[in-house]
Amino acid sequence: MERTVKLRAKVGHETYKKLKEVEEEYKEVLKDAIEYGLKNNTTSFTKIKAGIYRAEREKHKGLPSHYIYTACEDASERLDSFEKMRRRGRAYTNRPEVRRVTVHLDDHLWKFGLDKITIAVKGGRVALDPIFHKLFWRYYNNGWRIASEARFKLLKGNVVELYIVFKKDDPKPYTPRGFIPVDLNEDHVSVLVNNKPVLIETNTKRVTLGYEYRRRKITRDNSTKVREVVRKLKKLRERDKKSDIRRKLAKLIVREALRTSSAIVLEDLPKRAPEHMVKGIEDPQLRLRIYRSAFSSLKREIIEEAREQGVPIILVNPAYTSSICPIHGAKIIYWPDGGSAPRVGVCEKGGERWHRDVVALYNLLKRAGHVTLVPLGSKESHDPPVLEGGRWLRAKSLHLTMIEHKMSGMKV
Repeated sequence: MERTVKLRAKVGHETYKKLKEVEEEYKEVLKDAIEYGLKNNTTSFTKIKAGIYRAEREKHKGLPSHYIYTACEDASERLDSFEKMRRRGRAYTNRPEVRRVTVHLDDHLWKFGLDKITIAVKGGRVALDPIFHKLFWRYYNNGWRIASEARFKLLKGNVVELYIVFKKDDPKPYTPRGFIPVDLNEDHVSVLVNNKPVLIETNTKRVTLGYEYRRRKITRDNSTKVREVVRKLKKLRERDKKSDIRRKLAKLIVREALRTSSAIVLEDLPKRAPEHMVKGIEDPQLRLRIYRSAFSSLKREIIEEAREQGVPIILVNPAYTSSICPIHGAKIIYWPDGGSAPRVGVCEKGGERWHRDVVALYNLLKRAGHVTLVPLGSKESHDPPVLEGGRWLRAKSLHLTMIEHKMSGMKV
């Protein structure tokens, strides 16, 4: 497992100047490395390094030699990523572009200490005194080790941003005694806890449309290259808002799995899932919402949190999980409700009413190999309880939150 933590340090003018010199020469080496890779049709770090090392040493005599190694690794990663994007038709330039760089460091180029962090520059080393925040100490004091590689980026105001990588061996997953299926949707996540379905609101639709409205308001009659427009767009925190929701939701689900010694069952979504989901959808607003719902990011967040805690993950085929009755295996006919995807339907064989997201949970459970009693005609199967964001965002236990929600609904 790996986690990257950002630290910032305010440095003096001379230190910043020396690091700026390293950054500029590193950028030149990086550009030469990319050029060599393109001309020789290779993304191999070994071949790129062998092809340019001597020439770069001559050109940058005072630069510590390991910056040439790390720049070649950086170029290899960029070329490989660009090639993958090009194959998918998502490369919008004919070559990788180098604008701002983040300088890669290996164990020869930086040394970590709680009193100071040193970085190699021309003619010696410079010392940084970063601020160690709560997230850093959480990893540092809980069995994570600091990796040999790191990165730094120069910001305005003589500020250096350090990217420190923590590593930890994956704990061995336990043998599950049950299953918690999880179905990811645009505006909520459905979960089956103790054979009881619940829809957990994420409000992704409201967040997406709210930020899109603000984005359009800022850019109306203005170019996105105008400095003031760029500044205002950077202040928008849509990604941070959604990331916070995903992180808290993943922790809540994994805690419940740990409490019950269960495995988490997820759909094995294809790569670029939104591209598959928007096929045939003409509504531009709905297409926008699907693209920005970040299904894969939430799935990845749950998997990473589960790996960290030793919770088993089972990925199953997602095909037809919302359209087949888990009892009879027959097709579910959904009633039009004015939306793009009707939520409640009826099994054409047994006549049971099913909510689209609840039926998906029971089908995921079956595909994970678990045989359980499926509730026939229960209210939850077609009208599941909903946990609003205000109820679960600060919760520590999904189980207790569901009990509190049920009790509040019983109050007169």
